[in-house]
Amino acid sequence: MRDNDWNDPDWRAAAHTWITGRLADLGTPVTGAIEEFRSRPWSVTHRAPTAAGTRWFKANITGCRYEAALAEALAGIAPGATLVPLAVDTGRGWLLTADAGPTLRETMSGTGRIATWTAMLQAWSALQRATVAHVDRLCALGVPDQRVSLLPGLLAGLLADPDIRAEVKPGVPALSGEYARWCAELAADGIPAALQHDDLHTGNVFADMRFFDWGDASVGHPFGTLLVTLNGLHDALDTPDRQALLHRLRDAYLEPWTDLADRATLRRSATLACRVTRVSRALSWQRGLTGAVIPVDEMFRDAPAAWLNELLEPTTI
Repeated sequence: MRDNDWNDPDWRAAAHTWITGRLADLGTPVTGAIEEFRSRPWSVTHRAPTAAGTRWFKANITGCRYEAALAEALAGIAPGATLVPLAVDTGRGWLLTADAGPTLRETMSGTGRIATWTAMLQAWSALQRATVAHVDRLCALGVPDQRVSLLPGLLAGLLADPDIRAEVKPGVPALSGEYARWCAELAADGIPAALQHDDLHTGNVFADMRFFDWGDASVGHPFGTLLVTLNGLHDALDTPDRQALLHRLRDAYLEPWTDLADRATLRRSATLACRVTRVSRALSWQRGLTGAVIPVDEMFRDAPAAWLNELLEPTTI
């Protein structure tokens, strides 16, 4: 039985036995059939009915299975800020949670979007500040270490992959020296490494501002989270004042960090972090696609190279 091969009937039986046993231990036994809810190349989710409501099981591909240990650790590091697991198997990367209701994406109204996004970004900053003292522990749990000083070497490793190298634009390898200079400047800004979600959007935050979905997360420059978040908000905003609103949202995120640097430095770091974190995105896609359990859609296959090609483009802020 391959590690976390959710197409294998024996694996599925073992997972269902674990789910059933853990829920029985918790006094909420399964009341019906456990069903596969979503299967992707990098993770699978099953739904288990109980008298206390739906329970969710998640397993990740080997390169992302640290999510279970990370979710468990965050429950103690930032109480109330994340979805607390009901049970975990850190060795196998299995995670069991209760249903937590709708996400921000499902509940957010058009008129209150800016206020909601502001609250989300500031809540996320607070969670990140709580993780600063724990980054070595998180790395020891398997969370990828993608601190800024390591990124130039990690970029070189990606470019050494012949499959990725074949898809990147010629200008990307030539950018390596400048990329290293961006990283050096960012590393000197005085902002400590923290948990970096790497896929933070309104679909990964519950309506009560609890965060979840850690399969892309890493330890890195905290402001790198803004790459995906602000790109998503940029696309959601279709108004003449879009850029001003993005700056306002960026500044709301940066507000909890103003004790560490002046606003001009923080804004410069946010721009640099959004640019260099494109390598982190490429790495997260590489982890999620390596040894994929099910066939990878063509739209995902070249994602690592696509993110590296973004290094040639300006940021949204």
